[in-house]
Amino acid sequence: MFRSLLHVFQIKELRRKILFTLGMLVVYRIGFWIPLPGVDQGEMVRFFQTAVETDSAAGRAAQYVAIFSGGSFSQSTIFGLGIMPYITASIIFQLLKSVSPALKKVEEDGPSGRVKIQEWTRYATVGLCLVQAIGWLSYIRAQGLVIPQMASDPVWWLTAISALTAGTVFLMWLGEQIDRYGIGNGVSLIITAGILTGMPSAIWQLSQSYDSTGADGPNMMGMLMLAGGFILVVGGCVLLTVAQRRIPIQQAKHTRGRRVFGGQRSYLPLRVNHSGVMPIIFASSLMIFPSVIFEAISTAAKNTGGGWWVVLLTKVSDWFQMGQFPYIVFYIAMVFFFSFFWVTVQFNPDDMAKQLRNSGSFIPGLRPGPRTAEYLEAVIGRITYVGAGFLAIIAVLPMVVNTSLGISFAVTQFLGGTGLLIVVSVTLDLLQRIEANLLMRNYSGFLGGESLKSPSRSRGPKG
Repeated sequence: MFRSLLHVFQIKELRRKILFTLGMLVVYRIGFWIPLPGVDQGEMVRFFQTAVETDSAAGRAAQYVAIFSGGSFSQSTIFGLGIMPYITASIIFQLLKSVSPALKKVEEDGPSGRVKIQEWTRYATVGLCLVQAIGWLSYIRAQGLVIPQMASDPVWWLTAISALTAGTVFLMWLGEQIDRYGIGNGVSLIITAGILTGMPSAIWQLSQSYDSTGADGPNMMGMLMLAGGFILVVGGCVLLTVAQRRIPIQQAKHTRGRRVFGGQRSYLPLRVNHSGVMPIIFASSLMIFPSVIFEAISTAAKNTGGGWWVVLLTKVSDWFQMGQFPYIVFYIAMVFFFSFFWVTVQFNPDDMAKQLRNSGSFIPGLRPGPRTAEYLEAVIGRITYVGAGFLAIIAVLPMVVNTSLGISFAVTQFLGGTGLLIVVSVTLDLLQRIEANLLMRNYSGFLGGESLKSPSRSRGPKG
């Protein structure tokens, strides 16, 4: 391990890429110290601390958004929107490509088409930033978190909206620079850095809640169980990320003159978790709305008076609180739904069967064409069901631990859910890229194996 780290910094090009990536991430974190003008930062922090401690709908929404914004909503900095508008715009265009023939044709044009789609994604990001900035500023203004002298000043609105939009555009540019000059996926690394910044505070909260008697907090045995659970969940996330169903592929033989080409046997890898973390993101985002809406309606109904309908609304509002049984059931159902939905959008068995047939390959025992497409559809359906099951377990585990053991969600979110899956998948991708750079230069990598001998040092036969 230490020898591999030494090899990483011995290679000039790889060392430059890693240092550049780290420098860009440092710039990203520096931006969280630049406050948004006109916002009372002290009141902002106290408001969200109270919302989180009372487990209100606003607190849960803030905790979820903090996964992608690095916790900057509670700090109200120029990076308050984070990179989420860009991710949303990218998801929208990915979905549009599957339903819009015109957009799909643009993508099939090659590099020029992908450049056009990327440019449209940037424009859509700016539009989403403007909408989200206006909504966010209106919310904190209604909560009294804006300095009264600036709350109705048009100049403040223009300045704050411009600052939030410019912050997201800068993060988008930062991610593209990492893609070009650094190593790893820039946007994913920015999200991962924002998630990992919450780990020190989570560890501090856990240490503060320690109780040797186990009455008011976890004791030593509870701490060891949490640590063991974290290791098991991380291992499960790694297996879920890299698990594949390999379908054997046979290449047809071609005879040209006296030579026979082809005939090789290979595999078509189908990922068990083909949809990645997207089902959890969709399910978590949509489950925020019922809890917020029902809580607001229940509060308004209580203020108007009593009645059976007030009791019913209160009961329904309690059902959609995070960690309650109906909430978990709906959450799991949505994870399964979006897992199959995303696979349906992203994976086309007919196109895959046509590509195999056009390349002269086939699945042994199956005729090319519709029969192959039916087989691929059946296989991807079965493995998606298994992947969605594991995904649902990882998604609900933080809520179950939070409800049953009374541990803060800021701590339990590292035992599963969206954040942990993102960190694991991005870390694996980064390690694989570094591994590829090391193996290209005949060094042993992180993922095992002995040092490869350099071809220049190998001796040929004497003669």
